Amino acid sequence: MGFFKNLFSGSELELGAPVEGYAVSVKEVSDPTFGEEILGKGIAVRPTGNQIVAPCDATVDLMFDTGHAVSLNADSGAEILIHVGLDTVNLKGKHFTVHAKSGDHVSAGQLLIEFDREAIAAEGYDVITPMVICNTDKYGEINLYVDKNVTAGEKVMGLKE
Repeated sequence: MGFFKNLFSGSELELGAPVEGYAVSVKEVSDPTFGEEILGKGIAVRPTGNQIVAPCDATVDLMFDTGHAVSLNADSGAEILIHVGLDTVNLKGKHFTVHAKSGDHVSAGQLLIEFDREAIAAEGYDVITPMVICNTDKYGEINLYVDKNVTAGEKVMGLKE
């Protein structure tokens, strides 16, 4: 891997949008855990879609039983957390269907979670979906490609060591 790492040094690891919608900086999320970047830098999507896909090739570190969040270890080393909505853990899995499990290796664009965005919103939850890099300190540069409508899998973040 060292040869390839040197070959591609300076190149950007691209992360795709986890869900279709409008991408913004994670700083726009009202929950301080995300908005103040306590867990790491990242983006958030105001979803118009109902499917969470893998932003890159990765191993599922932890798929929450409730389906409201997933933690991934990217093949590149990035530690990624995708959280569907705010406080949605309180739904105890209602309106979520899980399509991957802890330990699975997934490819960029692979379906991880389906959720009923309208039903979740109807129960009073904000459905904004943060995607943060939990090991932000590993990267010298994190570029955000936001303030636009995105399709699931479209580049929203670039990481450089």
